[in-house]
Amino acid sequence: MTAVDVIFIDDDPQVLEAYSETLELEQFKVASSRDAAGALAGITGESASVVLTDVRMPSRDGFDVLELVKTIDKEIPVVLITGHGDVPMALRALRAGAWDFLEKPADPVLLVETIRRGLNHRRLVLENRRLRVAIDGQGDWERRIIGHADATMAMRRALMRLADLDTDVLIVGETGTGKEVAARALHDFGARAKHPFVAVNCGAIPETMLETELFGHEPGAFTGARDRRIGKIEYANRGTLFLDEIESMTAAAQVRLLRVLQERKLERLGSNKEIPVDLRVVTATKTPLADLVRQGRFREDLSYRLDVARVVLPPLRERHGDIALLFRHFVDQAARRYDRPVRDIDARTLQQLGQKEWPGNIRELRNAAERYALAIDDVADPAPATPFAPTGGSLEEQMDAHEASIIASTLASFGGRIGETAGALGISRKTLYLKMKKLGLSQEAAASPGP
Repeated sequence: MTAVDVIFIDDDPQVLEAYSETLELEQFKVASSRDAAGALAGITGESASVVLTDVRMPSRDGFDVLELVKTIDKEIPVVLITGHGDVPMALRALRAGAWDFLEKPADPVLLVETIRRGLNHRRLVLENRRLRVAIDGQGDWERRIIGHADATMAMRRALMRLADLDTDVLIVGETGTGKEVAARALHDFGARAKHPFVAVNCGAIPETMLETELFGHEPGAFTGARDRRIGKIEYANRGTLFLDEIESMTAAAQVRLLRVLQERKLERLGSNKEIPVDLRVVTATKTPLADLVRQGRFREDLSYRLDVARVVLPPLRERHGDIALLFRHFVDQAARRYDRPVRDIDARTLQQLGQKEWPGNIRELRNAAERYALAIDDVADPAPATPFAPTGGSLEEQMDAHEASIIASTLASFGGRIGETAGALGISRKTLYLKMKKLGLSQEAAASPGP
C-alpha cells in the first residue's frame, strides 16, 4: 500500500466522499474504502497511518476493525465515528483501545484536529521504535560508542584501531564528552580485557595523597602509614591504568610517573625495591598537553611519553544527529535502573533536544534523560509563568485575551494533548475546541515552546 495518513472506512459513499475531501483539503493523504477487509489489507506495524472507521457497517463493524488493527499493532490510532453514538458506546470504544470517538456529523475542525493528533502520536511511536532499534541492532562497538554522526564514526574508528594495539593512549575532550567510556572501550575490546581496569581521577585526589594513591607505600613511610598499601599503578598490573584529568597531577607525581612509563617499574613510598609492572596507560585531559607545557604547568618529556597515540572526542554540538539516539538510550537505562515505566519521547521534547546547546555534553544529556525518565521536569527549563496584565480594550476583549493565554499555556504544559488539557481546565474536549476556534488558537502553535 502506498503510504497514506488516513485509512477511512465507511459504508456510506456520501460520508466517505465528504470526510475524505475535508481531510485532503488539510493536506492529508487519504485512502477511503467501503470495505474494511480491503482497506486494512496493506496495513502493518510500520504503517504511519490513522484508521478512521464508521461503527455500524453491514459486513464488519467498527469494533471488529478496531480489534483487527490491534492485532497488527496496538499503537496504531483507531478513531471510531458514528451517527448513533451514546455514552456507553463511547466508553466501550475507549476501553477497547480506540484513540478517539466522534459523533456524526463531525465538526470539521474537531475531525481534522483528532486526525492530526493521532498522526503525530503515531509518528512519535515509530520514531521511538526506530531509536530503540538503532541502539539494539548495533554491534558491540556501536552499543558502547553510540551514534552515527560523522564525528562519532571517526572517533569510533580511531578507538577500534587502537584497542588491539598495546600502546599508551591520550584522550582529549571537553568535560562530559565520555573520556572514561572511551578508555573502558579500549580496555574491554583489547587484549587486556580479562585483567583490571583501574581508573584514577587525578583532580579529585588531594595533592598530599596522590603519590601514595598511585605508587603505594610501605609501613612507616610517613606518619600514620601503619600498613603496606598497594598503589593504583601496581594494582593495574597486566591491565589498564586510566588517569583522568592528568593535567591536575603534581610536579612530583609527574616525575615518578615518567619513570614508570619509561622503565615499567615503580617503587612504593618508603621502599627502594623496584617492582616491575606490565600495564597499558590511558590518560585523559580536557586541555591539550602542548598548551600546558607552554604555560609551564606540565613536563614536556612526560607529554611526549603520554601522547603516543591520541584520540580526540568531539563535543555534543558536533554530534547533533546523535542527540535523540543518546537521549533514548539514557531514558531506557534510567527506567531500568529505577524500575520505572519507559517513557516515550514526545514531540516537544525532541524539539527541545535539538534547540539546546548542551555545554555539559553527554553528561548533561544523561542527567536530562534521567530527569525525563523519572518525570521530574522537562528537558528545557520551564519558562516562568507570566502574570495577567490588562491589555486595554473592552472587558470582553480583555477576558478573551486572558482566556487565550490560559488555554495556550495549559496546552503547552501538556504538549498539545487536547484530552489532558481539557481535563486540567475542567471543560469538555468539544468546549475546548470551540474556544480555540473562537480565540484563533491552533494546537501546534499553542504547544510549541517559545524562542
